[in-house]
Amino acid sequence: MVRTEELHRLAPATLTICVLAAVYYVSARIGLLEQVVVAGARVTPLWPPTGISLSCLLLVGVWTWPGIAIGTLLVIASISPLDVSALGIMAGNTLAPVCAFLMLRRVGFRVELDRLRDGVALVALGAFAGMLISATLGSGTLLLSGALPAGGYWRTWAAWWVGDAMGILVVTPLLLALRSLRSPWDVSGLRWVEAATLLVTSIAVSLVAVHSRLSLLFLVFPLIVWAALRFQLGGAAPCVLLVSVLAISAATARAGPFEGESLLEAMVNLQALNASAALTALLLSAIVTEQNAIRRKIELACWELADVVDRLAPGESRRRWPPEDDPR
Repeated sequence: MVRTEELHRLAPATLTICVLAAVYYVSARIGLLEQVVVAGARVTPLWPPTGISLSCLLLVGVWTWPGIAIGTLLVIASISPLDVSALGIMAGNTLAPVCAFLMLRRVGFRVELDRLRDGVALVALGAFAGMLISATLGSGTLLLSGALPAGGYWRTWAAWWVGDAMGILVVTPLLLALRSLRSPWDVSGLRWVEAATLLVTSIAVSLVAVHSRLSLLFLVFPLIVWAALRFQLGGAAPCVLLVSVLAISAATARAGPFEGESLLEAMVNLQALNASAALTALLLSAIVTEQNAIRRKIELACWELADVVDRLAPGESRRRWPPEDDPR
């Protein structure tokens, strides 16, 4: 009987870990479609599995870390024979999101991303600091195993770190925003029209920006600002993902504004765009969300004060302060 109860408890956890490993593997294969070779090592400008891993740890729990390790081993086995270096890469890819999660939990990070401090923490601790671990262990393991020449260590390390950090900045906010999206039935028709207009405009402008030989990449920023102001993270995060995917495709193919550039120049310009777009969306969305929450608290306090005034002097609050909507 006790053993049956233990199995019932372990089955959902095991299933969750297996699903995370499968999602990690699939997202990694998608990320590898736009890989580049730096000093003989294959890296990607955007590594989605890091964003998925950190999101799962934040939303489900740190106990899901074996799914990250299993997913990493599956990815390595699909592109090269397993050897000792695979253990170092697996350790780095697992420890990086786990340490990022622990640092975020330490500073009181909230998955709602409704405060500016949460956005700053995700950038500084989740992306920039946490991903130092995976880049250092991964590149160091390749160097020690002889798969990476000594002269290419820092280039590989930088590309690895930036790719993992972009995965956090681009993918994690999107996944965290999905959990708080409102039901379509709760959204007005005009809101849907504005969202559809934003989507169509974002696609059109992004395609023009990444395929034109002129330097027009800056055109995407007004759209990101529009999305963040009107839809907060739920609108800004998909815009950033769209821009990032299209820009990565153009940069790896040396098309549009990246034509004629070396690999280093293309990657620097690409990651400058991705980082700027992600930071703009994340921090501006957090500021707007925080301000909206403060406004709602003030409105609620005004209504509560009006109730007190009504009890003391009936009718006075309606003559002096006639609000249209009750925030409650």
